[in-house]
Amino acid sequence: MNQLRPLNGLVTGIALLVTVMLTACSDNSEQPAPPKSTRIAGEVFLAPDSPKKAYVKTQPLQLSQHPLLEPLAGKISYDESLTSRISSPVAGRVITIPVSLGTAVQPGSTLLELDSPEVADVEADFAKAQADLTLASHAYQRQQELYEGKAVSRKELEQTQDDLIRARSELQRAQDRLKNLHLSNKQLDGRFALHASLAGIVVERNVNPGMEVRPDLDQPLFVVSDIKRLTVVMQVFEINLGKIRLGQKLSVTVPAYPGQTFPATVSYIGQVLDEKTRTVQVRCELPNQDGRLLPGMYATINVESDAHDQAIVIPLTAVFTEGDDDFVFVALDDHHFKQKPVTIDLRLKDKAVIAAGLSAGEQLVTEGALMLRAEEEVETSSENAKSE
Repeated sequence: MNQLRPLNGLVTGIALLVTVMLTACSDNSEQPAPPKSTRIAGEVFLAPDSPKKAYVKTQPLQLSQHPLLEPLAGKISYDESLTSRISSPVAGRVITIPVSLGTAVQPGSTLLELDSPEVADVEADFAKAQADLTLASHAYQRQQELYEGKAVSRKELEQTQDDLIRARSELQRAQDRLKNLHLSNKQLDGRFALHASLAGIVVERNVNPGMEVRPDLDQPLFVVSDIKRLTVVMQVFEINLGKIRLGQKLSVTVPAYPGQTFPATVSYIGQVLDEKTRTVQVRCELPNQDGRLLPGMYATINVESDAHDQAIVIPLTAVFTEGDDDFVFVALDDHHFKQKPVTIDLRLKDKAVIAAGLSAGEQLVTEGALMLRAEEEVETSSENAKSE
């Protein structure tokens, strides 16, 4: 009996030990899991030493004029109201050196002189008409004296009076022909001087010394234009015609001067629609005081709203699309970025006009938005894996 007591004590001790161990295991299983690391949906944190920061570029948002259309293609041309295409109204041979290209001329400046048989005929007709009028006048006076002396009949007097009227009409016709050709009735040498009708610069010349010219030549002999004011011609699709109005201010760029803009004003909107292209021609006044712009240059025309109508315009590189929605990232600080949904009012070739979702002063991520979106996906996947 006494021998069994140590054995009973050993069994009791083992039972107590097992009970303690089971209790400890039960306590551990009932303890709550350690808290997960906090993360805000739609936000990305980059470590200060993360190499990905080199791919992220930002810029502050600011208001600018509201674009109305995709930039339009156009071409610079002469202002027709300040351009004169000059041809010779008579045939003849050039006997002087025509004025050179680039010469500044005034109204009435002589461009060239011709030796013209046609002009000689006009001058001869004038001289003949003058002589005929003198002869008819003398005949009428003589017949009038004879009629007063009753030496001739009234019919004979009236005949000479009719001859005098016809002679005066012929002289007037000859004078009008001289006037139309800007010829003097005192210079009857068969020479014709071609004059400029407008002030400007000789921008084209299609005549040389000794050349035979005619009124029906395909090209004008000279083109004179004031190139300090040019015209931009563009074609506007009918769907966009309502956004163009007379007097509207536009900005023009040309490949010759990248980064520079030139102001223009809508001066004419065509009244006929081209049924093949569904476009209407629009012409714009383009000041050119420094002469840098040239007729024939291709131009890009930006159609913008009034100066007070402003909007936030961002590069398309900042936008990424998921489903039917558009998003951007804004920088909250150097390492913290937040995804924001935006509403795009107008999507242009390389820009987007924002209707809602962004405010002036925010720091927009212009490059690296897709990389931040991928980083957000990685962080989301990691969080999901830890939660499991």
